[in-house]
Amino acid sequence: MKPTYIRIRNPSFANDDISVKSPSMTFASSSFLAGFALSAALIVAIGAQNLFVMRQGLRREHVGPIVLFCGSADAVLIAAGVGGVGAILGAIPALTFALSLGGAVFLGWYGIKAFQRMASNDVMTVSQGAGITLGRALASTAAFTFLNPHVYLDTVLLMGAAGGSQPAGLRPYFVAGAASASFCWFAALGYGARILAPVFARPTAWRVLDAIVGATMVTLAASLAMHALG
Repeated sequence: MKPTYIRIRNPSFANDDISVKSPSMTFASSSFLAGFALSAALIVAIGAQNLFVMRQGLRREHVGPIVLFCGSADAVLIAAGVGGVGAILGAIPALTFALSLGGAVFLGWYGIKAFQRMASNDVMTVSQGAGITLGRALASTAAFTFLNPHVYLDTVLLMGAAGGSQPAGLRPYFVAGAASASFCWFAALGYGARILAPVFARPTAWRVLDAIVGATMVTLAASLAMHALG
């Protein structure tokens, strides 16, 4: 990439110009959009983390901190991947094994809890006041985020490889675009879920959601366990 130059006139010295090397805005925009598009394609899927964020959004519990945590975690992982951490993680199979087993146990436990809520007579509604504390909500969010090996595959390895292929001067733009997509998605998921509040005013809707959550979590747990032990 051939850099462009911005000429800045120094008012103190009429005959002096300062040339500042700067990446072309066209290339910067392209890198930003490439990061945004790839991140959006990877993150927009039915997964454990997304279902948890949506459920908290429906209940309007700690949505802001959860959205901020998820977006910030993705931004850090993407930046680490573009910085070369993905190659290091790929060389440590024991870490992937531990994450897979830990994730399988956590997702299996959460899936069973969802099935228990579905079978219980005490089904939640959107207006129900009892909920979890902020600390517990963030702890669950952290577990959904960091105990899922697929998170590292998407953000650190895949995003890292794509971002690492960018010229060095354009990589920050790629990371910014990818992180922006993550923040936009989680904000839309968390705050947009309340649009469905009239639907979830009916206990049956919560039973259906818990059934979907339970089936998804148990399936993911089985997949992670087979991947770790296979």
